[in-house]
Amino acid sequence: MFITFEGPEGSGKTSHIPSLVEFLREKGYTVFPTREPGGTSIGEQIREVLHSLKNTEMHARTETLLYQAARAQFVEQVIRPRLALGEIVLSDRYADSTLAYQGYGHQQDLEQVRALIKYATGSLVPNLTILLDVDVETGLKRKKKADEWNRLDAYTVEFHQRVRNGYLEMVKQEPGRWVLVDAGRKWEEVQKELGSLLLEHIPKL
Repeated sequence: MFITFEGPEGSGKTSHIPSLVEFLREKGYTVFPTREPGGTSIGEQIREVLHSLKNTEMHARTETLLYQAARAQFVEQVIRPRLALGEIVLSDRYADSTLAYQGYGHQQDLEQVRALIKYATGSLVPNLTILLDVDVETGLKRKKKADEWNRLDAYTVEFHQRVRNGYLEMVKQEPGRWVLVDAGRKWEEVQKELGSLLLEHIPKL
């Protein structure tokens, strides 16, 4: 299975995944955790360019294309081979992030963005996508507190609100693939719910 975790900034995706990997491995599953942008040597180099606060002049289309370049390498080098081995791939972000941030956030043409994603991914869609939803102001405060501020975090609050609204719209459009989780609660409560959700959706051993 290919399972992705999405959400606005500060929603806790990165902090939850390691514990979920350990939880599933204890249950006997073979799990491979990864992240976007990144997951490959090429992708990590592109990630540095995308996240660097030195690159504030980056155009929205440039940003969109760089994400697709990293994603194309990620899909072919990491995700498809792992899935072919029968592993469960858990990814911190994937293509829906591009729709949320570069599509809804930057207000670019959604159909054009979807076409780019389809090309970059070879039409690979996750089996399950979990949206960790959190209030924009709360999420940004968490990011500042964790000292993980990057170029995208520095966009306006209005931008981040459009991102969050975009995610919620995608949940409505594809309820069969998405599961919405309230990430504004205590970490332990969210982690417990995520563990239960994964066991519900992953085939029994």
